Amino acid sequence: MTRNILILYYSANGATAMLAKSIARGVNSVDGANAVLRTVPRVQTTTEQTEPHIPTQGAPYCTPEDLTDCSGLILGSPTRFGNMAAPLKYFWDTTATQWLNGSLINKPAGVFTSSSSMHGGQESTLLSMMLPLLHHGMIITGIPYSEESIHHTTSGGGPYGASHVYNTHSATANHQDQLTSDEMSSCHALGKRIANLSLQLQH
Repeated sequence: MTRNILILYYSANGATAMLAKSIARGVNSVDGANAVLRTVPRVQTTTEQTEPHIPTQGAPYCTPEDLTDCSGLILGSPTRFGNMAAPLKYFWDTTATQWLNGSLINKPAGVFTSSSSMHGGQESTLLSMMLPLLHHGMIITGIPYSEESIHHTTSGGGPYGASHVYNTHSATANHQDQLTSDEMSSCHALGKRIANLSLQLQH
């Protein structure tokens, strides 16, 4: 039976989406695992305009069924003042039904983030994203130090989860400067770890 690993993220400028795709490659490298990419709508500042039901580009919006049906979850957000972005927080505020039903209990989970500076709050953002997952009864995992890239990275990646530091002065549009080799390694390691754990934990 194939295990669907939900990679749920919000990406304002493309950097977090790039991490999500790299993590998906790690998930898909594990036999019996399948990466499912999903995003969330922006939070509206007015009541006159709403997001379309289907995004015009990128991953589809996450549904309650995506949460219920997944065998593991990897959650991603850009850093917003050391915390997850409002659209992702809003999404989790709507998951009381899944919490009451125990839909995510005993499923493995990890987190990832992006920021424009090395000390822009990546670690606190990763930790903040773990909190709703703990309330849902998920089994939180990071990246162990057996992953060589986190020993010597000078960009993103660490024991709390995968991450990317993007250059706001890059000539590349939308801050989508390429992931470093260390960042890609941490993404693949996180994806593979959650995929393997999902196979071990759920029979």
